[in-house]
Amino acid sequence: MKIILKQVTLLNPEQKLNEKNDLLIVDGIIKKIGNVKEEDFKESKIFEFENKICSPGFFDMHVHFREPGREDEETIESGSNAAAAGGFTGVACMPNTNPDIDSAEIVRFIKEKAKNHLVDVYPVGAATLARKGEALSPMYELFEAGAVAFSDDGVAIKNSGVLRNALEYSRHFGTPIIEHCEDESFSDGAMNEGLTSTMLGLQGIPNVAEDLIVMRDIIMSEFIGGKIHIAHISTKGAVEMVRQAKKRGAKVTAETTPHHFTLTDDSVKTYDTNYKMSPPLRSSEDVAAIIEGLSDGTIDCIASDHAPHAIEEKEMEFIFAPNGILGLETQLGLVLSELFHKKHLTLPQVVEKLAVNPRKILNIRIPDIKEGDAANLTIFDPNLIWTVDVSKFKSKAKNSPFDKRLMNGKAVAVINNSCMFFEDKFFSI
Repeated sequence: MKIILKQVTLLNPEQKLNEKNDLLIVDGIIKKIGNVKEEDFKESKIFEFENKICSPGFFDMHVHFREPGREDEETIESGSNAAAAGGFTGVACMPNTNPDIDSAEIVRFIKEKAKNHLVDVYPVGAATLARKGEALSPMYELFEAGAVAFSDDGVAIKNSGVLRNALEYSRHFGTPIIEHCEDESFSDGAMNEGLTSTMLGLQGIPNVAEDLIVMRDIIMSEFIGGKIHIAHISTKGAVEMVRQAKKRGAKVTAETTPHHFTLTDDSVKTYDTNYKMSPPLRSSEDVAAIIEGLSDGTIDCIASDHAPHAIEEKEMEFIFAPNGILGLETQLGLVLSELFHKKHLTLPQVVEKLAVNPRKILNIRIPDIKEGDAANLTIFDPNLIWTVDVSKFKSKAKNSPFDKRLMNGKAVAVINNSCMFFEDKFFSI
């Protein structure tokens, strides 16, 4: 099949590419970049994409798809559909499934389930058996089966000696250890510790819970020479520690989530459990530090921490409700609304945070926009005004605090694996 993207702005900072042009794609391969001739229009499907941006396909390196174990909340297929709807052509799924991704069989199961979908799914293997922090998982077997990183996400690796061993093993593969940085001795709270938690009578989780583990992990990374990636960074202190570690040349990277640069702990005043997450929503001072860290490059990428939950689980009392919210279908809208339009990031920086840097961290090839390459593309309109409607989400779950929020910017199409998602439909190209 032949498709033509007319007068789209091609944007890839890795290629130093920023130009308006036509794009001819034949059977999933980019055949021509430039003014398309009249004969190329024959038997072609034409998309008028003037004022739209075409970048390498976006990649979310931190999602939870719940399969195996909680297919009632999300499956690999429904999560991949949500990713495509949000503008993503690739994701890395975290290992806290049931059973955990701590065996080669589970890695292969996930890869098999993800086959033949537009969205590429890369499993992240558990760093320790059953994510208990006591004994290393069979890391080499997981890597050979297709794991692109290792993590005990949901908790930090509990034992510093085990963390050391995990870093030593992962260093040989060139893969990062992804850390959920929270000292468990502080983790029995329900929200950020501060004035709001005191007013609401909810036990808080202080910033130091994150800062202690970030400090430990940076020290261990520098000692071993292994790669540490700080997941969903949320505190001012943690951002500064990563900034200083990078200046020293440490192999440390970091991600943050849209909710951590958009919302503060004041949101919890309604006791709406869609504002309950881990790490918790922090103070306005922390949010400002996160935005600064994104602007100056301290924080490498943005990830959703997409965490679907059943309705009945989120309808519990606040202290009993599970942590986490959906993110794949609102992430780009929040990035463009809160970072691009408020002039914290340029469009090339947006593409770096959402498409380039996540793949660099995970050693995954960054798609080029060039003739002869397979088309792996996200097309988005940075000025499209729309309203979030969770009832129309592709995800099985609906737990989002952003329902009915007005957004400025949205994905309009994605292309990958000889497949296109456009106007709420998948079709082969």
